[in-house]
Amino acid sequence: MTTHDTPGEFLDGYVRILAEAAATGRRLTRDELSSRRELGARAAASGLSWRVLVREHLAASRTGWPAAAAPDSVLSVMQQALDAFADGYEHAQRLVVRQEEAARREFIDDLLHGRGDAGHLAARAERFGLRLSRAHAVAVAEGPAKYDETDRVPRQVQEALFGRFENRRILFTTKGGRMVCVAPGDQDDVLTHFAEQARAATDGGRVALGRPRPGAIGIGHSYEEALNALDVAARMGFDEPLLRAADLLVFPVLARDRQALVDLVRGTLSPLEQARGGARPLLDTLAAYFDTGCVAAETARRLSLSVRALTYRLARVHTLTGTDPTDPAHRYTLQTAVLGARLLDWPARPL
Repeated sequence: MTTHDTPGEFLDGYVRILAEAAATGRRLTRDELSSRRELGARAAASGLSWRVLVREHLAASRTGWPAAAAPDSVLSVMQQALDAFADGYEHAQRLVVRQEEAARREFIDDLLHGRGDAGHLAARAERFGLRLSRAHAVAVAEGPAKYDETDRVPRQVQEALFGRFENRRILFTTKGGRMVCVAPGDQDDVLTHFAEQARAATDGGRVALGRPRPGAIGIGHSYEEALNALDVAARMGFDEPLLRAADLLVFPVLARDRQALVDLVRGTLSPLEQARGGARPLLDTLAAYFDTGCVAAETARRLSLSVRALTYRLARVHTLTGTDPTDPAHRYTLQTAVLGARLLDWPARPL
């Protein structure tokens, strides 16, 4: 509210209308109702609270009460005038809310995608509770459904987050059907709590944390890291509920040169397609073997095989590819190729 905006300014003509309409018991004219709506809209734009405005109308009614008019006529005029005033006030407020929401969504899109001038973005960030002079990290949560901010699940997570950290400079939103939390990079407790609440609200959803990055552009990078971590987890079949991009850096490195990765997978693993049943059984055997740290007994248990059957499969890999998975000198190439096959979704997708 500006300093010259006083409640009385928004009651202009009210006492006169009250006296004239109540004297005859008539209804307010179209122009009179329109003037009340216009004043209500101006009052909303000024920032005056509804309680103050109602109090001012009641005070003006008491002071300017027409003595010769019937009480019912006076009350009827008051009701019509306040209804029209409230209509203008509420319409203006809804417009402001829509404009604020549009500005907020535009800011969030620019922030997460690193668009716009960094200085201008930092100035806008202050308005929404962020101080971009600090490093920030982004957490992204996904569940079985796509969400927007009006859905029950995001509202539940938001209430739990701000109920505990109401004085922290954090941003909560939804983007692409996922929930997103931006917090200062040194406040891992905020992001961890967000992850816990998101997993609980989505009945076991998955959350990825990007690395802390400085500046406005850094937030966009952290967001992309979190999204990539979710994508890698889906491709690799990871079942961890909380993924940290810092622990998965090898996968973006592998995927950066796709053609080199395709060449590695094709050159190392394509001979497995000659096996009975195709490449998938032997590829799954290798993946389980490497996931267990090359412990044969544990691998056999996971695959519901005997150790002898597992040994036969590993020997078959050696025969077909010329690379021995039990030999440390060969293991790195095979394991990297198996990771690459997961990232490329081979053999489901031809290379």
